[in-house]
Amino acid sequence: MTPNRPDLNTLPADVRAYIEFLEESLAEAENAAGSGRGSSASTEPSEAPTTAQVITISRSGLVKRTPRHLYSRQRRGGMGVFDLDSGEDDPPAFLLVADVSERLLIWTDRNRYFSLAVADLPEGEVRDKGESISRWVTLQPDEQLAVVIADGGGAHLQVLSDRGWVRKFSRTQLPHLKAGSLVEVRTGHKPVAACWSSGGDELFIVSRTGQAIRFSERQVPISGGCLGIRLDPSDECLAIAAVQEESGVFLAGDDGKATVRLMAGFRTNKSPGAGGKVAMKVERLLCAQTVAPGQDALIISAQGKIIRFSADDIPAKEGVVQGVNCMSLRADSAVAATVTDGGTPLAVDA
Repeated sequence: MTPNRPDLNTLPADVRAYIEFLEESLAEAENAAGSGRGSSASTEPSEAPTTAQVITISRSGLVKRTPRHLYSRQRRGGMGVFDLDSGEDDPPAFLLVADVSERLLIWTDRNRYFSLAVADLPEGEVRDKGESISRWVTLQPDEQLAVVIADGGGAHLQVLSDRGWVRKFSRTQLPHLKAGSLVEVRTGHKPVAACWSSGGDELFIVSRTGQAIRFSERQVPISGGCLGIRLDPSDECLAIAAVQEESGVFLAGDDGKATVRLMAGFRTNKSPGAGGKVAMKVERLLCAQTVAPGQDALIISAQGKIIRFSADDIPAKEGVVQGVNCMSLRADSAVAATVTDGGTPLAVDA
């Protein structure tokens, strides 16, 4: 039986760095012993076939979907396998999981809105070049995708701007929005993230530097929205998540480290619009998403490597931490992350 990895944050920095170096070296050796470049080094069987799709989109808009069961679960801290083959000059920018029956809701950096069926996207292997999303979404010159979220359910869609403004859309509004129409979070702001909420949740907003705030979603006006968090001019918003007191939020940085921050240890503000508090010690955060027991986490790097592992392997914390190693990176950086259901394990004959 392999013991759980202990929290190394209490150790001296040089001892922690040495242990992490040994872990990375072991991960490299395990991958080398596999089937070569792109070996999964899997420690668990794949899940049973599922309609859930891992969707990867590059900065320029190359997109593909691959059935989630083709991604084997690895140990936390591994190197991952090669995924979207978009080239060094066009790294991955979005990573999400959606069912093939769902639609994607998309905002561009010019506040234009689109809706796209997941089933219409090209299905490919784990390592695949994908196709340009301009086949389905007509982008203007120099226009880029800013928000991509699955129409997975919820009473309201909360959309966050780069400067911390939150705008609430009811589910009944969205079908009436026309493709390519201007749907602003706030004039002069760019959309950066979105989440579904029930109507009785709290919102957890996080910036790139790990500053965060938590407040009731009932305080966001249905018309026009409000300022959710006050940021330093050098900072920008990253993510928004719907939470409850018992929730945990998966936070991941571009260094491949992550934590699960428990909301029981993060005080709720009486109102939105205040300055944030530190949610995680990190230079550059790339993901903040509500996570539940039994779910998996996925992280993708600038070089197109992706790793899937059990989120339960990340120690959950009520206080501020630097996180634990979740992906081994050499001359690389993590660029996107998400969480997903663990799926049904593949039946193994006795």
